[in-house]
Amino acid sequence: MMNTHLTLALRRHSFHVLLGACAAGFSLPALAQTAVAAAVASAATDMAAVPAADDNAPMATVEISSRKTRSSVALSKNEIQKILPGTNPLKALQTLPGVSFQTADPWGNNEQNLSLFVHGFSGQQLGYTMDGVPLGDQQYGNYNGLSPQRAVISENVRSVVLSSGAGDLATASTSNLGGTIETYSSDPLATQGASVQQTVGSHRTSRTFARYDTGAFGDGSNAYFSILHHEARAWDFDARQGGDQFNAKYVNRSEAGKLTLFFNYSDKIEPNEDSTVHVAGETSAPYTRPFLYPDFKAALNYLSPTGATPAADGNNYRNYYSDAQRTDYLAYAKFDANLSEGMTWSNQVYYHKDDGAGVVAGPIGVAGLPGLFSVYYPKQNLKQVFGNSGYAVRTTEYDIKRGGFLSTLRKEIGNHQLEAGLWLEQNRSSAYRRWYALDVNNPTSPYDRPSNPLITQYGSEIDNKVVQLHLQDEWRIRPDIALQAGFKSSLQFADGQFPVQPAKGAIAGGSTALPVGTINTKKWFLPQVGARWDFTPQDQLYFNIQKNMRQFVTYGGGGASPWSLSSQAAFDLFKRDAKPETALTYEVGVRGSHPLSLGAITAIDGQVNVYHVDFSNRLLQISPTPVISSIIGGNPVLANVGSVRTDGIDIAGTVHFGNNFSFYNALSYNRSQYADNYNNGAALVLTAGKNVPGSPEWLNKFVASATFGDIEVQLTGDYVGKRYATYTNDLSVPSYFLMGLGVSGKLPAMAGWLKNPRWRVNVSNLANREGSLNVVVGAADKTYNTFPIAPRQGFLTLTADF
Repeated sequence: MMNTHLTLALRRHSFHVLLGACAAGFSLPALAQTAVAAAVASAATDMAAVPAADDNAPMATVEISSRKTRSSVALSKNEIQKILPGTNPLKALQTLPGVSFQTADPWGNNEQNLSLFVHGFSGQQLGYTMDGVPLGDQQYGNYNGLSPQRAVISENVRSVVLSSGAGDLATASTSNLGGTIETYSSDPLATQGASVQQTVGSHRTSRTFARYDTGAFGDGSNAYFSILHHEARAWDFDARQGGDQFNAKYVNRSEAGKLTLFFNYSDKIEPNEDSTVHVAGETSAPYTRPFLYPDFKAALNYLSPTGATPAADGNNYRNYYSDAQRTDYLAYAKFDANLSEGMTWSNQVYYHKDDGAGVVAGPIGVAGLPGLFSVYYPKQNLKQVFGNSGYAVRTTEYDIKRGGFLSTLRKEIGNHQLEAGLWLEQNRSSAYRRWYALDVNNPTSPYDRPSNPLITQYGSEIDNKVVQLHLQDEWRIRPDIALQAGFKSSLQFADGQFPVQPAKGAIAGGSTALPVGTINTKKWFLPQVGARWDFTPQDQLYFNIQKNMRQFVTYGGGGASPWSLSSQAAFDLFKRDAKPETALTYEVGVRGSHPLSLGAITAIDGQVNVYHVDFSNRLLQISPTPVISSIIGGNPVLANVGSVRTDGIDIAGTVHFGNNFSFYNALSYNRSQYADNYNNGAALVLTAGKNVPGSPEWLNKFVASATFGDIEVQLTGDYVGKRYATYTNDLSVPSYFLMGLGVSGKLPAMAGWLKNPRWRVNVSNLANREGSLNVVVGAADKTYNTFPIAPRQGFLTLTADF
């Protein structure tokens, strides 16, 4: 919620912005202060300075460090949970300037249709960590990580930090071309106690969270244990979202340093949505493509006796069901050692195990499937082969086993703060594409993993090793000026094999064998330089220049990966000639915060951030089939489209009207354009001067907040401008404007045992608007896919401490 009070206290190395907070909203002066970075984004000593969040605290604290020279902001637990209890930390960022975030469900949990753009970079071109542990590039069907909401229970998140232009050199990521998003879990509380939170609402929602804190025990130790159970129905068909999660965290503090142990277990199922296919000139595309499950009789009646779908539905035929099944185990141990005065050494080991599957049950007579199945069952009755229902079940089954080590040494020498670090990771991942029968007499459930496949279309095994080094120095030239410079090295050693190769004709594009082999990429010098000048006690000027690289995707059988190309010859050519994507980012900004006495206006704070990006060797993934994301799959075309030029500006500000009302607004403009045409092998595709599709040029967000006694109200608005839907910009989707409402208040305390009871009501899509929420881009022209805006939904949350 927009805050109603601001106090600024300047110190030599950092200053705190204490923001009057309302229980239903954001600490939005922090949102307007994206010119400098939250201290939680880097050193453990910075993290320790941030107090644990309290949902019921009358004030929220955001730590902003003058050590940073780039645009970055931290949102606290309060700010995240007031959007909607249990929300994905990534969704919480949608209120910030320059961020475009969309997904089908109000929590932002659905990963299959998640869309994220920051300053023109897609979500897969950003870097992600949780307590320093790398989370990969967040692709659906992820091969090198997991989503933040699967890594830690949302209610246990202490803060999330967005560096919108370029992240810290120490960030453990191979994909952070356009900045980083760092999530931090809360530490155990110092006092013993328990908390319970229950959310109910639209579409049979039930979300139950409970946490027990041990308080201090032993010699400097404390811990917590927490559980979560989440259930909800998809808004446009009868499918169950939800799962269970468990977190445990132990912290011991001593003179020698801080020891942290963390464990996370997550088991969840998300119903996928079928995107709507659009082609140039069409006028009859449906708003949604709901699944037929659990009405199996209706599913059987939907098909003709030969298994054909209604001709009128075309590419927008209906499937029986689809979902994403994910089970994750994540653990780390970290020790922040105090070696001497001004010298610390942090070491962290981690391990992540993922077992997942993407499942879809669809008609056997569509999307090229008769041709595929005839490869394995020539001249046979395919309907009988697949259980006589007219449907088959396709899975992509994932497995990730990765472990790593992070080490960072920091030393103060006079006016210099030196830092050196190392990140090592080995990741063994696999992806198997399999097909199963859907028996007409015993149909399977989408919530169970199928067994006994009829076809294993392909199976990949990739062993990937990453080495990242960094070295930097911050020089305090004088008390109000700091210069920061350094570099990182990024090395990747990847070997991909296919224990199961596709049969001839089993992959779209005519592939006879998927490629195998190694690709090693080394970039030893990726520099960064920046400075910060406190030109008045209330105002700062900063600049930052940084070069980043995105390593090649190491996924076999799909996506923008060399191991998904159509032949060994194509792979060998790619290995010889292709270069990793790189980005050179320039940022300059100013921000300030001033108390005022202008009648009703008592304070104003804001920031202006201007940036330019030179993006080189952009790899474009072109769908191999006429229908983007076709069920049959196939080998994508990876085209180097040369350079992309990005220019943008973010302007954000908060106006405070006394202690009970404030208004925040953020306006962003981003122009990202291809600098070159490219050749698709048959013709020249005219992309030069075209906008990067999917990323809007204009964004505007506002949050109006008010307090009336114990009642607190927040109204939010989110405008997303027109987005192009193809690489040649011949098709586009219109803009949309959505509003949300949050209202909260106190409940009477129960004598002695119930503390801080509160209620909260949240309403999403307040005006019940319809439109295209996000666009799936995969073709040069004439076609694209969309997911729709979800309808208005309401939720009630009750919470209390014991």
